Amino acid sequence: MKILLLQLKRIGDLILTTPAIAALRDKFPGARITLVVARECADLLPAIASVNRTLVTRRNLRDVTMFFAVAREKFDYCIDFTRNDRSALLAFLSGAQKRVVSHRIKVQSKSRARVYNEFARHRMREMHTLDYHLALLEPLGIGNASPALHLELPRAAREKAEKLRRDAKIDNAFIIFHPGSARVEKFWGTQRWADVIDHARRDYDVDLVLTGGASEIEQEHIREIKAKLRHPIIDLSGNTDLLTLTTLIAQARLLVTVDSAPMHLAAATQTPQVVLFGPTNPFHWRPRESPALIMQGESPTPVVEFSPDQARVPMKQISTKAVIGAMDSLLSAPAAQIS
Repeated sequence: MKILLLQLKRIGDLILTTPAIAALRDKFPGARITLVVARECADLLPAIASVNRTLVTRRNLRDVTMFFAVAREKFDYCIDFTRNDRSALLAFLSGAQKRVVSHRIKVQSKSRARVYNEFARHRMREMHTLDYHLALLEPLGIGNASPALHLELPRAAREKAEKLRRDAKIDNAFIIFHPGSARVEKFWGTQRWADVIDHARRDYDVDLVLTGGASEIEQEHIREIKAKLRHPIIDLSGNTDLLTLTTLIAQARLLVTVDSAPMHLAAATQTPQVVLFGPTNPFHWRPRESPALIMQGESPTPVVEFSPDQARVPMKQISTKAVIGAMDSLLSAPAAQIS
């Protein structure tokens, strides 16, 4: 049996697809599973278990080779987690006897809907993203699958992380602060980040580490935060690939971050975290299988009730005091202790 999985969205989407991949492997242990991802996710592929082959779509002429590879394979099942024009073309080329997508595609594009012959009757906006991905397996007879995230860190990533720690002299337990995101509207105030980091230096006996992407907009945000700090901080931003960052997060005592890829990496590695949400709805994206406190809006305490219609609010509504309170709570909990 040959199964094609199409997940062409972002890193977080791919991580939240790993329970579905594991469920497919459990149901069809002898199947040959091919996973197609977007180029932004390519670095994560060595940590994705239970697949036999991975292909990367790069949105250029090199995709022609990948399209031919899919067309030659002649799959039995195809599951489209993406629901866009490119994934519809790949589903068509797969020649799969059963091509699965959400029934929502019938509303979005009647022409694309003709590519598929199985429609899972679930609405993504009414579900956590992880549950939505698992629901797409129902036409294959898979239900009640485990929602546990699955990442297997390769030895090379662990070795790179250890070298980074040695070079940066990170000898103690440490907290990671990851303030950046690809979306500027997810940035929190630079002075507030500085105040939270200064509190951590004063009150916790740990090393403090900054991580972030290499893009100029993230680096500028980090420079502004560092300029407001009372003391220097270990800055690894722009110096970690995706799997090395995942390894560092797995080793950290706590992650403090905005809603971004590191949040999902921490969820997959069971690292306690404080997550700041603003323009995105935590109902769909929040960590559920790991220790996490969700901050959003003007609430002085972590948000504990979630709904599909939850309002999107500016990041500036989250107070420094609320974030510090959440950090204190996690760092004093037994789940946050390191063996």
